[in-house]
Amino acid sequence: MDDMPYPDWLRFVREVWDQYGMPRQVAELGCGTGSITIPLVNAGFRMTGIDLSSDMLSIARDKMESTPQGHRLFQDGQVQWICQNMTDWELAEQVDSVISFCDCVNYLTEPEDVIRTFQATYRGLKSGGTFIFDVHHPNTLRRYDEEQPFMLDDRSVSYLWTCEYDAVRTEIEHHLTIFARAGNEQHSLYERFEEVHVQRSYEQDWLNTELYKAGFRDVKCYADFTWNEPGEEAARLFFVAVK
Repeated sequence: MDDMPYPDWLRFVREVWDQYGMPRQVAELGCGTGSITIPLVNAGFRMTGIDLSSDMLSIARDKMESTPQGHRLFQDGQVQWICQNMTDWELAEQVDSVISFCDCVNYLTEPEDVIRTFQATYRGLKSGGTFIFDVHHPNTLRRYDEEQPFMLDDRSVSYLWTCEYDAVRTEIEHHLTIFARAGNEQHSLYERFEEVHVQRSYEQDWLNTELYKAGFRDVKCYADFTWNEPGEEAARLFFVAVK
């Protein structure tokens, strides 16, 4: 994940908030290990990181604790970590903004789960609140299939990444075989891991329609961390929906 554009996500969400209103309380769906949540906590936002993986949340807590003010911010309630499914997430109080980046919505491989996520998010937002998320453009999954396999050969980790694409469902199954160095750089042994990731893409018009059906009153879509309208060459679609 070293090459993931976390600074671009952080920049884009701040630009959205500058335009739509700066929030105080924010929830991140699919927060993972906190690579976006933690910088926003340190910037002064009251954050709730929500993820289905308790292992990832444990890493996020450790990362937060290792920052200079992490323990104090946690004790002050500036950040909380909650293990929930994004399809039916719920907090005690509504928040000002909900974010979900790094194509988390693409991991919802059934339309019903996307709809449930939109409905839960609408319920969890205050009036006037914003829902900001990104998804892979359908063409991105097609390009993955055309350009595979992907390989990395690094001193500490190597991987072989292949894909199986289902054109009918616009769904892709990623198969990763990862070799990670065990111990220090002088150690010659590697551990092997197998991972499978399944993602599905959805058309922009369908996502737009379902957001309105969920109750959002203003929905916009942009391309690739910009304020430009998306075309067929866009890699990521960024949605901004207002309750």
